[in-house]
Amino acid sequence: MPTKRLLLRWIAAAAAVAAAAQVPVQANDNVLRLLTWADYVPKEVVEQFTRETGIKVEITLSNNEEMISKLRATGGAGFDLAQPSQDRIVGPQMEFGIYKPLDLSKVQTDRFIPAMLEATKQNTTVQGKVYGVPHIWGTDGLVVNTKLAPDVRDYTDLCRDKYAGKVSMRLKRPTLIAFAFASGKDPFALYQDPKAYAALMEDVGKMLMACKKNVKFFWENKDQLLSGMRSGELVAAMMWDTGGWALNRAQPDIRFIAPRSGALGWVDTFAIPAKGRNDDAAYAWINFNMRPDIAAKVARSAGNFTAAKDGDQGVDPVLKRQFNESFPPAALQNIKWYPAVPAGLEEIEGRVLDRIKAAR
Repeated sequence: MPTKRLLLRWIAAAAAVAAAAQVPVQANDNVLRLLTWADYVPKEVVEQFTRETGIKVEITLSNNEEMISKLRATGGAGFDLAQPSQDRIVGPQMEFGIYKPLDLSKVQTDRFIPAMLEATKQNTTVQGKVYGVPHIWGTDGLVVNTKLAPDVRDYTDLCRDKYAGKVSMRLKRPTLIAFAFASGKDPFALYQDPKAYAALMEDVGKMLMACKKNVKFFWENKDQLLSGMRSGELVAAMMWDTGGWALNRAQPDIRFIAPRSGALGWVDTFAIPAKGRNDDAAYAWINFNMRPDIAAKVARSAGNFTAAKDGDQGVDPVLKRQFNESFPPAALQNIKWYPAVPAGLEEIEGRVLDRIKAAR
């Protein structure tokens, strides 16, 4: 049998090994690896969060497609918190399992606008478990130089012969969805019927191929698009609301318009990757961002409203006025909110988008 002295040495050695093994974990507890969008994480908010919690924030900027790709490649590792749009959670989760269910007992749900929280929970639920809560919301519609293109009121107006070479749109799924609505169809109603959805997308694809002569360029980044509108190179474009409002401040003739067929509404969420290492930091960041004072700072940076209760109290009054002008009550009621995208639909859309890109 070992002597008491030898046993104590063994215990001390084991304790030293355990302590050494814990050092990286403890270090990681002070870092939040965040996968998010541009302008959602202003410097002042990060600095305040670190001062109050001691947690550093490592930011990786991305978009929906890249978020899914990054998390799919690692099985949900590499990040502690991500911000996919609410419609891009259920499909990828069912197909790839890249997120983990939220523990809502750790989320201060009383800080959210109740209706938006409930809708997002419903749209991000898989097998009875919630995978996302709302953060920032906004719309896509039309930005129009009302002096140069006064009759553009819906997406299909971009295809009028007189605007050949003077409009822009993005070669992404929102354009397919928008033109489907503008043609009088409801693509969301066909989400559970892949055959019918594919037929609709084929029809929309033909419409966009015929419209291609009007497209000065399919925009890839916001600077390219904003520059084209400022210079008059473009007279109208499919664009997000805050881009239009920013242009309107300097050039009143340029306005964001909710199309007759309805603006497309999106909600970007908080979701925790399946192999995130620091859930506590993730929940701390979510709750911090839902404080009204912090939500106001984020809203000023992003230019969009947040899902925080009373988070609009510090929002620029000019932005509030622009919102009300773009969205009178009827237009607000007509917003087409993206539902969850079923697995497989983006493959259908991808094939159509590839053909549009290749068309001459």
